[in-house]
Amino acid sequence: MSISMRFIPLFSLLIYAITSDSCQNPVSKRDQILRIDGSSTVFTLSEAIAEEFIKLNPEDRLTIGISGTGGGFRKFARGEISIANASRKIKEIEATACRENGIKYLEIPVAYDGLAIITNSHNGWLKDIKLVELKKIWEPDAQNRIHYWDQIRADYPHQMIKLYGPGTASGTFDYFTEVIVGQSGASRGDFMPSEDDHVLIQGVAGDLASLGFVGLAYYEENIDRVKLVPVDNGSGPVTPSRETILSGRYNPLTRKIYMYVSSQIAQMDQGVEFVHFFLDNAGKFAQDVGFIPLADSEYRQQLSRFSEFLNQN
Repeated sequence: MSISMRFIPLFSLLIYAITSDSCQNPVSKRDQILRIDGSSTVFTLSEAIAEEFIKLNPEDRLTIGISGTGGGFRKFARGEISIANASRKIKEIEATACRENGIKYLEIPVAYDGLAIITNSHNGWLKDIKLVELKKIWEPDAQNRIHYWDQIRADYPHQMIKLYGPGTASGTFDYFTEVIVGQSGASRGDFMPSEDDHVLIQGVAGDLASLGFVGLAYYEENIDRVKLVPVDNGSGPVTPSRETILSGRYNPLTRKIYMYVSSQIAQMDQGVEFVHFFLDNAGKFAQDVGFIPLADSEYRQQLSRFSEFLNQN
């Protein structure tokens, strides 16, 4: 799916900016449309910052889509977008595609995120889950062996496990399978996938025996609809929070999220200004939408790296 329904309010705002200006100004570096796509997780941060940027710069033009991290990188490598939102680092095969197509890029970390393990809000027996239990449920062989909750713990009910997770193009799926199963992309296939985290929330909210995983920001958006399941990594159950993520107590379900900026952005005045605006404001907006901000010094460092990148391109 390239664009989520969540995109409509921002999309309408941006289309207004496009149509109100297009017949009045000659073609210039500022008349180009800044195209952003990729991770549904990073979308929440990117959308919030873009809305504020457009309020301050109503003549500028940008669009944000949701193709998943993998889908965003494919568009990025083809030169179809200037910024790829990513919930994981670029893979070698994706980096190779960029090199083959002459796409130079800069990787910019923008915040910390925790993966939230969630279940139905009325589920009264799933109070925590161990890493080894997550692996037992999600590994590829589990599709033929693990079907009921009492196979995980004997005192759980004999109810069929209903699984919900991001689609295979998602960086969240890649990261979860890597740290839980032990191999990126290795998973049982009989779960309900979606690149739209709101679809996953809806599915988990509708199944009493459900289990799913999403970025922490989406759980915090839907705290009244689903229940957070603390994760035991061997030191007792821990819930994701600013404290547990920064201290490392919520490992391994903690990660950085990124935006990848193409060198073509140097030819777009509003693109350069957007990246500056993004990094100047990412700390505040990250906290507002449920992410953990980087240190102020890290954002300043990324601004310096971006300036160097522009000078080189």
